[in-house]
Amino acid sequence: MPELRKDPIIGRWVIIATERAARPSDFKHQELISPPSREPKNCPFCEGHEYMTPPEVLAYRHPHTKPNGPGWWVRAFPNKYPALKSNLELVKRGVGVYDMMSGFGVHEVIVETPNHKATPLTMTQKDYEEVIWAYRDRIVALSKDPRIKHVIIFKNHGRQAGASLEHPHSQLIAIPVIPRTTKNELDGARIYYELRDRCIFCDIIYQELSLQERVIFENRSFVAITPYASRFPFEIWILPKEHSHRFEEIEKNQVVDLAETLKVVLSKLYLLLNDPPYNYMLHTSPVSSNHREYYHWHIEIIPRLTHVAGFEWGTGMYINPTPPEQAAKLLREQEIP
Repeated sequence: MPELRKDPIIGRWVIIATERAARPSDFKHQELISPPSREPKNCPFCEGHEYMTPPEVLAYRHPHTKPNGPGWWVRAFPNKYPALKSNLELVKRGVGVYDMMSGFGVHEVIVETPNHKATPLTMTQKDYEEVIWAYRDRIVALSKDPRIKHVIIFKNHGRQAGASLEHPHSQLIAIPVIPRTTKNELDGARIYYELRDRCIFCDIIYQELSLQERVIFENRSFVAITPYASRFPFEIWILPKEHSHRFEEIEKNQVVDLAETLKVVLSKLYLLLNDPPYNYMLHTSPVSSNHREYYHWHIEIIPRLTHVAGFEWGTGMYINPTPPEQAAKLLREQEIP
């Protein structure tokens, strides 16, 4: 029977359409597999092609190698086609009943590896650790600008998920406002905390670890689950077991454990769904405010296996044809070579 399930954090309803139950093979359609977008010899993100990008703002590189040249293993630089521009003055004004501000912000690319063809199976846990440190270092650096209110890190993998280049990379956008999705999460977490004097994310972690129905993977510091009110088939959340509201406060042992979790989870998705397009987003507390007691940073991974259509746009609800319990079971059972 189909079910309506409510997200306990922001109150969003989703429909778990069990009558339409879909198996992994139903999503392995050829059109969901992105063709190579550019050969390595023409890829601006490949080692040796640093001249094709703006100057780097961060690079982890081998000793005695020069900036903006070969010898790096993680490299970040401004997006060549930014959504926002850092050289603009932040100006706010009203336009009648509307609010607007100049397009100030920071938009960067974080290239995760020199290997154009890298996959979750070929990337090592150490590779993921270095990417996590790069995320952390850029958030810390950009948070020093008082104009920046929030930093969003995200990854688009595959053409259907919005990636224009195949080479493994993430993006960062720092903005002068707190976005609505973040506000909704903060408000929902605050209301729960005021009612029960506990973090709702911590309570979710405790319940999911107790039930084990939707747990995909766990280690010392992290747990990966399919959320109870999953919006999309095989949606995954990765949460630190220890309460923390800011990703950039991550400690060395947690970086190691998060790297293991990302490698395992993304490898399972890669194998089970034949390298599906996906987005992942880092949800962390805004840089200039304190939500320590009730917010809990996490990563959301959304495979792009279904299409958002009229019902979703019209209602803000989602129809998910794969129950999260089934998705978690299949992902748990997926072996990694």
